[in-house]
Amino acid sequence: MVERSLRRSRILVAEDEYLLADELRMELTDAGAVVLGPVGTVGRAADLVQRETRIDGAILDVNLGGEMVYPVADLLVGRDTPFVFTTGYDASAIPSRYDHVPRYEKPVSMVELMEALARIMNHGIGLQGRASDRSSDR
Repeated sequence: MVERSLRRSRILVAEDEYLLADELRMELTDAGAVVLGPVGTVGRAADLVQRETRIDGAILDVNLGGEMVYPVADLLVGRDTPFVFTTGYDASAIPSRYDHVPRYEKPVSMVELMEALARIMNHGIGLQGRASDRSSDR
């Protein structure tokens, strides 16, 4: 089901840990998605968001090389592009303006992450304060 939901979707991956970034790229490619990136810095991610005319969804590591990814998240919110956070931080470290964004703690379950991304892309969940899936916070 995830493969069908992500097929031909253009997904931004912002992750600075090489092995995780590569695993995300492979999983998304296997699901039929077109991967934008992976990029490992906030600057490169922001440039990609501003340059690309179509981004269907994104996976954002909260901390990219010591810099918080929130400027990129703000660009995506402004475009109404759904995204999920991956992080080693607990929920209290993320600004409340992102309470609606699904957050997945590292180590990340690829299955849960792909399912969440497909769900928010297909149902608009997680944007502009709508209901979110916080299953990783249980």
